[in-house]
Amino acid sequence: MQQRQIGPFNVSPIGLGCMNLSHAYGQPISAEQGERLLLAALDAGITLFDTAALYGFGTNETLVGRVLKPHRQRITLASKGGVAGVPFADGIKRVIDGRPEALRRNCEDSLRRLQTDVIDLYYLHRWHKEVPIEDSVGALAELVQAGKVRAIGLSEVSAATLRRAHAVHPIAAVQTEYSLWTRNPEIAVLDACRELGAAFVAFSPVARGFLCGAPLDLVALDAKDIRRSMPRFEPVNYAANLSLLPAYVALAREAGCSPAQLALAWLLHQAPHIVPIPGTTSLDHLADDLGASRITLKLDLLARLDGLINQQTVHGARYGAQASGEVDTESF
Repeated sequence: MQQRQIGPFNVSPIGLGCMNLSHAYGQPISAEQGERLLLAALDAGITLFDTAALYGFGTNETLVGRVLKPHRQRITLASKGGVAGVPFADGIKRVIDGRPEALRRNCEDSLRRLQTDVIDLYYLHRWHKEVPIEDSVGALAELVQAGKVRAIGLSEVSAATLRRAHAVHPIAAVQTEYSLWTRNPEIAVLDACRELGAAFVAFSPVARGFLCGAPLDLVALDAKDIRRSMPRFEPVNYAANLSLLPAYVALAREAGCSPAQLALAWLLHQAPHIVPIPGTTSLDHLADDLGASRITLKLDLLARLDGLINQQTVHGARYGAQASGEVDTESF
């Protein structure tokens, strides 16, 4: 596979978002199934593996660390701090904390779980808006100087916040949701990344399963599936969004690929500094996703895709009120 660049690292054009193995979309798969998926991704040529302290409240990092430790020199390992599970009397809760002392603690915990001496790409998972971004990035810069982190990334930030952070220490990557149905990065962040030499890492590139082509059964979603809280998956909005699928599937057929491959190929065609990180628990879906790197889309088909699914044709916001308040991204 042709490589793409994130800071000092050359990585596969499609990485693996590891969250699905432990978190967010229903019951996690078994550790054995997760191991098979990770090793299959490695064997298929994926070199960028993306996890976080938040995913499964540490269990995802533990899985990734155990399985990939023997192959550490072959991969670029990315994780995130600043959001973690904190024990409370009624269980573990998600807490955003970008204070320098919290980031140092998060990094040490991640290094231990990942069974590594250094994290290649370490993101601030969310900007804690009560803490100046300069203070949080300054703490991450100290981790670089200490040899515990090789490069710094930010997640879900605006172009203005990226520029403030970059003035403190070079930012190697910005990670934000980006797909045909989430175009917010096109407002400013994609251009800012290009100007500053940062990669753009696109999570949820197949629109949380929507662009895989098969309608989701909303009733059957697990009680803890994060899509239950997302406006685009509310019944009325989802019914309206489903009307986009027949034409989209027809375009995939015209391109000679699967719907998921079309979504990923569209992203790869947008700019050379974009690296999508789809997640999956299925070996078949993994193989299908990776096939997107071999697809060439004609300009006319790209234009029709842009016109079919975009911020004006998709119904519902990408996040509910609480999640929207936790991110710093531009919105239309």
